[in-house]
Amino acid sequence: MGFPYLFILFFLFRVTESQSTVHAFNRTDLHAAIVDMRSKAYYGFAILLQMMNETSQANWDLTFFMPNDRDLSKLSLSADHIEDFLLRHSIPMPLNFNDLAHFPTGTFVPSGIPNRMIRIYNRGRGYFFVNNAQVTAPNICLNSLIKCHGIDAVIEYDNVPHSENVDMHPAVATEPVNKSGADL
Repeated sequence: MGFPYLFILFFLFRVTESQSTVHAFNRTDLHAAIVDMRSKAYYGFAILLQMMNETSQANWDLTFFMPNDRDLSKLSLSADHIEDFLLRHSIPMPLNFNDLAHFPTGTFVPSGIPNRMIRIYNRGRGYFFVNNAQVTAPNICLNSLIKCHGIDAVIEYDNVPHSENVDMHPAVATEPVNKSGADL
């Protein structure tokens, strides 16, 4: 078994393990992450996190992928769907960008929503996508156990299979298309 497959199996084992340990939000880590988000102008995502914090007691160690305020302002999101939205933009494991960069293109990682997967497209720091969204501002949250990265779009799951239908071996993945419609 090659090293990439061993790393993926290790990651999936850790994620499965981390999903079973639900605990209350660490208020200090959450506050530090929100301060980091605001310092880099991710105000909308910080507000959504605060709203979820007031209504939710569940948490996992997370990595958030945060759309910018312009993209968030285009959403019609009810209070009942905030937690779902935030979990759709998360991985249930705290990962700095250097950790994410180890995943080869075509790797599927679990999102914060059970049975929903995020597909990784990785050609390095300047070209790293999660589903349809490009990571444009890595390592925003540095002062907490919660990790977060800025992205250029709201994450879509239309062309990403559910986890029970995913072949866990990395494969050649269809590349995302940039905003102008040209292949990247």
